[in-house]
Amino acid sequence: MIRNAAPPTLPQHHYPRKTHISIFGFLSGEFIDVIEWTDDTRDTLVWRFEREAHEIKYGAKLTVREGQSAVFIHEGQLADVFTPGLYMLETNNMPILTTLQHWDHGFKSPFKSEIYFVNTTRFNNLKWGTKNPVIVRDPEFGPVRLRAFGTYSVRVVDPALFVREIVGTDGEFTMDEISYQIHNIIVQEFSRTIARAQIPVLDMAANSRELGKLIGGQIAAQLAEYGLALPELYVENISLPPAVEEVLDKHSSMGVIGNLNEYMQYQAATGLGQEGAGAAAIQAGLGAGLGMQIGAQAAQAGPWGARTAAIAPPPQPVEHVWHIAEAGETKGPYSKAKMGRMASDGTLGRDTFVWTAGQDGKKRAEDVMELAQLFTVLPPPPPAG
Repeated sequence: MIRNAAPPTLPQHHYPRKTHISIFGFLSGEFIDVIEWTDDTRDTLVWRFEREAHEIKYGAKLTVREGQSAVFIHEGQLADVFTPGLYMLETNNMPILTTLQHWDHGFKSPFKSEIYFVNTTRFNNLKWGTKNPVIVRDPEFGPVRLRAFGTYSVRVVDPALFVREIVGTDGEFTMDEISYQIHNIIVQEFSRTIARAQIPVLDMAANSRELGKLIGGQIAAQLAEYGLALPELYVENISLPPAVEEVLDKHSSMGVIGNLNEYMQYQAATGLGQEGAGAAAIQAGLGAGLGMQIGAQAAQAGPWGARTAAIAPPPQPVEHVWHIAEAGETKGPYSKAKMGRMASDGTLGRDTFVWTAGQDGKKRAEDVMELAQLFTVLPPPPPAG
């Protein structure tokens, strides 16, 4: 018969020691006693403190840094909001949560709550722009399609409202998740503002700062519904269609052509001031001037070639007055009609000396072409007796 062998006896020092772990020490490792958030992502708006089903120790330390806020959510309900500072999580620091939990004055037990840290710093250099052109009616060019782009900055001013309206239960909410919505709001308001302002397209660049302030003021109320504010909005550029830019370039060219003589003189004077470059500068100036003259003629050409210059009407005939030299005296002045009557009654003869303004000295009447015809017209025959 085989008997069970007794286990070997070990020396006293070979027995394992008993580890004494108190119940309180075990539970204390399960409780959260320090709550804080440090962010180095530069684009996180909201971050949920991960407690992994652990309870928060009563009297735990909550650190809220500058540029942050902490929002407590209890069983889906918005509770307390903490601004920057160091807090001991006790009933006197959590009035809303104490009311929701029905804690009495002597409550000191661990509790469960969701904690959302909200970044309240300003997010700068965010981009916006019109994906499609905006049509405006310009008094000079008519309907014009415009494109615009710029930058803006945004920050959270109401953490509780932002968490309730936008974040929800998102554990890590970044700027990319809200920037598209803000972008659409800005573009929509830009289209409305640019249509109502009725600013000529040529003056929009000079009024870009005022446009940015006007658009920012119009969308402030809408962003406030999300708990956001728009500290800055800039309109960096408003671009015109290529066809309008081409017209503007032609207007500028015509302005230069209008001062062609001054331009050529300036080119020549500048070239003469450089050693060995005088002749080249003069030739360049003449060439540029000739080119701009040709361009001006081409710009004035119609669809079937150069436009025909308008024919000026002939000048009005000048009515001469005449003076008669007779017996050493000068008489007159007489009109041509008067001279004709004098020729008819014999007072003015072919050999009578006459003079008019512009005539080279005195001449006989028959030698002046304008008066010679007075003597070729014969009087009508006398009536038969």
